[in-house]
Amino acid sequence: MTLPTDMTALIQLHDGYANTQTGPNIADVTPFLTHQTIPVPAPGKGQALIKVHLAAVNPSDIHFIKGEYGQPRIKGLPAGFEGVGEVVAGDTPLLGQRVSFFASASGTWAEYAMTDASGLVPCRPDLSEVDAAGQLVNPLSAIAMFDLVKDSGADSFILNAAGSQLGKLLIALGRDAGIKPIAVVRRAAQAEALLALGAAEVIVTSGDDPLAQAKDILKTLKPCVLLDAVGDQFTADLFFAMPSHARWVNYGKLSTQAPALNQMAQLIFQSKVIEGFWLTRWMKQADPARIPQAFAEIQERFVSGKWKTDVAGIVPLSQAIEALPDVLAQPDGKAFIDPRQ
Repeated sequence: MTLPTDMTALIQLHDGYANTQTGPNIADVTPFLTHQTIPVPAPGKGQALIKVHLAAVNPSDIHFIKGEYGQPRIKGLPAGFEGVGEVVAGDTPLLGQRVSFFASASGTWAEYAMTDASGLVPCRPDLSEVDAAGQLVNPLSAIAMFDLVKDSGADSFILNAAGSQLGKLLIALGRDAGIKPIAVVRRAAQAEALLALGAAEVIVTSGDDPLAQAKDILKTLKPCVLLDAVGDQFTADLFFAMPSHARWVNYGKLSTQAPALNQMAQLIFQSKVIEGFWLTRWMKQADPARIPQAFAEIQERFVSGKWKTDVAGIVPLSQAIEALPDVLAQPDGKAFIDPRQ
């Protein structure tokens, strides 16, 4: 295959960190990104070049371009962590195959992306492009964190931001394993759909005295694991209302205000634990056999219909600077960028 010398991409305008915490919402990407034509990257030893079919847009991407993520930006490189495409060059036997991937060297919000060849995930032919483009960040996080839930031995668990794509994946895992999900959401309009999906209970934080409702549920179901994407005061209050040996696992920063931890003695006398979850770290520490098992399970769940990707919108790369914020503002569903348009 003859490759072009140049490509279009959404390029980062800044280096490093911004020392801000403004959350994953964004109304204007122009302070952080620009649409440019740049050279197609050349893969080196152990690397692969992928012609991108579809790229996902996750909250971690927005934190990253704003300088609020756990790794620094690199000015002049394309943004975008996750996508699907065809391997067109590089040090890999997967040339010509469709793969999902994390872009470790040159981002997915571009016509071509580059990554470590060892991280390529071959896609089943019956896996849709939308599911393939988003099968890494959210689904793999769901599998990894649900392993923690299963290991707890509890009959239930709590998750907030439960109406998100990741939240729905976790609810379906709990439903299928017979472990009751307790869903926490802000909007009452989400409750009925989450109950239909398999949530045992839904706590609406904008309702009347949600903590009192939560305490009644906790007394009955006794969850030991709290999966937290928000990190707000209500989440802290939930944790301190949970039984002894509860585990608060934070994996997101939707709230811009840190909670007050006003019952710290519970960490001593009730053996409670607060910890963080980062998928990048989990992938390095997990049993190497678990990761291919997880991807096989992920693809089977999507193909069989046990999971589905809710799509808020697919934005052409050529229009992403203008159109992406409106798609991201949709209350439900995932945003994607199509470099082929």
